[in-house]
Amino acid sequence: MADLKEQFEQAAKALMALADRPDNDTLLRLYALYKQGAEGDVSGDKPGFFDFIGTAKYDAWEKLKGLDSEDAMKQYVALVNKLTG
Repeated sequence: MADLKEQFEQAAKALMALADRPDNDTLLRLYALYKQGAEGDVSGDKPGFFDFIGTAKYDAWEKLKGLDSEDAMKQYVALVNKLTG
């Protein structure tokens, strides 16, 4: 698990160094996988109706409810590797 955690953290750093910004759907997927891997299932109140970005992020994370944190980390690392490779 320690090795996976290290890969997860390295992937997050590599993502920040991307030359081209991924499309919004990919960004939401990355956000949700990162949150699920780092924190587990979605928590807190859903943002208000007029907070469109916050609501989209919350909904993307909520769709991953029940996904094991380790699996989320693996998917996150794989997606970042695809974007950077």
